[in-house]
Amino acid sequence: MSQAIHSEHHSEHETSPWPMVVGCGILLSALSLLTAFAWEMPMLGIILGGATLAIFAVGLAGWAREFYTEGEEEGLGPIAVAAFIVSEVMIFGTVFAAFWVGRIEHLDEWSSYIPEGMHISFAIWLTLILWASSITILVSERAFHAGNKSRALLWLAITFGLGTLFVVLHMNEWANLVEEGFTPGVNIYATSFFGLTGVHTSHVLVGLFIHAVLFYVIYSGLMSKGRTTLFTGAALYWHFVDIMWLLVAGNAYLIGSTV
Repeated sequence: MSQAIHSEHHSEHETSPWPMVVGCGILLSALSLLTAFAWEMPMLGIILGGATLAIFAVGLAGWAREFYTEGEEEGLGPIAVAAFIVSEVMIFGTVFAAFWVGRIEHLDEWSSYIPEGMHISFAIWLTLILWASSITILVSERAFHAGNKSRALLWLAITFGLGTLFVVLHMNEWANLVEEGFTPGVNIYATSFFGLTGVHTSHVLVGLFIHAVLFYVIYSGLMSKGRTTLFTGAALYWHFVDIMWLLVAGNAYLIGSTV
């Protein structure tokens, strides 16, 4: 009997189309970046990027609906997110190590690498925005546990807005620095700066995708008070992104722009 149940459970996951849809989105994201930068077709790259976002949204929403209508809550989500965060720490550690190797090897000429448009005060504003989003996601989670769905959605939307504001302001700063000639490859500081902030911003974007799926799950009524693993995991990941920003900003801005 147990073998039959296990076989049926295994078959259900094998025949799910949503992992394939999300996988296609991942493949298309790589192709869109190659098209825009390596193959120098920016317009086509933007179109493919838009298609990537749509595929991700459909795939993740479908996957979430499938889980909440057919799957079972096993309570391992927070553990899985914690394990994922450990692997992410290793990725960031590699980028930090590269930054410090370059900082030490080019110590004498480092001051000539610092652009005029680099302002630590801007990093402080970005930090305040991201810290505020950590508070709002916490308020949202507590509101949902208290049974206030509308309040949870409101604070989750505010969290999404703050995260989006962080990305927009950060990208605007990148554009200004690029206009100043501070581009990846021009010197070791520029390469390290865009490496550190780019890797972090990519994680912010992943967090925003998760928030969008979470909003859909709550709004549609799929998530109940007894099945909040997705909410817990999303909040844990967002707090990790916020904490990691302190290290990124401390290195990329404070240490990087100090002679």
